[in-house]
Amino acid sequence: MNKVLLTGASGFLGSYMLRLLLKKGYDVSAVRRKDSSMAILNDVSDAVEWMEGDITDLSFLEEAVQGVDYVYHAAAAVSFNSKDKDKMMFVNGTGTENIVNVCLDNGVKKLLHVSSIAALGRKENITKIDENAQWENSPLNSDYAISKFKAECEVWRGIQEGLNAVIINPTLIMGAGYWHLGTCKMFKQADKGLKFYPKGGNGFVDVRDVAEVSVKLMESEISGERFIVNSDNHLFKDAFSMMAKALGRKAPFIKAPDWSIELMWRADSIKSTLLGVEPLITKELARGLQTFFQYDNAKLLKHITHNYRSLQSTIDETAALYSENKKNTHPFGVLEF
Repeated sequence: MNKVLLTGASGFLGSYMLRLLLKKGYDVSAVRRKDSSMAILNDVSDAVEWMEGDITDLSFLEEAVQGVDYVYHAAAAVSFNSKDKDKMMFVNGTGTENIVNVCLDNGVKKLLHVSSIAALGRKENITKIDENAQWENSPLNSDYAISKFKAECEVWRGIQEGLNAVIINPTLIMGAGYWHLGTCKMFKQADKGLKFYPKGGNGFVDVRDVAEVSVKLMESEISGERFIVNSDNHLFKDAFSMMAKALGRKAPFIKAPDWSIELMWRADSIKSTLLGVEPLITKELARGLQTFFQYDNAKLLKHITHNYRSLQSTIDETAALYSENKKNTHPFGVLEF
């Protein structure tokens, strides 16, 4: 039985990775912070060896990686608020540097690094992106994107130093989790009713697909490569309409003009400053809603066999679970593999 270390296990993607690794019979150690919410993992937590600490603590990681064969690195700080820039640079950049170093120093057999499509960069004149995309400084790159690019550079550095590693760049990850967090929160918003939709779009992928692809890549001989993990490219209008229909609500029918979205983030910024609360929409998030980058998944499908779930099926399953959880005020849901 191979020993696996998983970082970010209590997060959205990490929780599905953990369940899949346990289902496949791996001996799993998982990193968690002291303040991490574990409710979503209560049913499987006893099957895991938990390591309480932080990936920015090199001495902790040195201890955590002892006897480990494979490392799945899914921990990251995610924010589109400029005040979190330094935190993201530290957690995503320095944390990944630490992971790479302990893997090199302790003879870990293979590392899988969960990067992001954000790390591929953005160019105003290019809307179709594949793994050959070269990073360029651009006003379209968020602080989060810069931090993930920095993290990915550390993995490439490790590969040059002899580390057996593979990188995945998922698109917008969808599925059930804590209903008040991340993309899961979109179902709460759709349930309240949406009149407006932004003009942009993105790539979408089921959280289970990302977990399954990760394990397939780790169990393969593939190394020194990065892969976009994407099921479908859709306009946000289409995605929100699917959610509304699945929840029995009216689809959004008014296209939000660019000026209104610009006004929204500025007004929310003022409100956030005056009241000391987190903004609902930031400048970076607003700009993302106004663009439509499409992501090519062909490279991955040439290297491994995988049948992606469609965005429609993911939304239908997630919406059904959300509706069920809503009846008994359950704060999270978990989709089955």
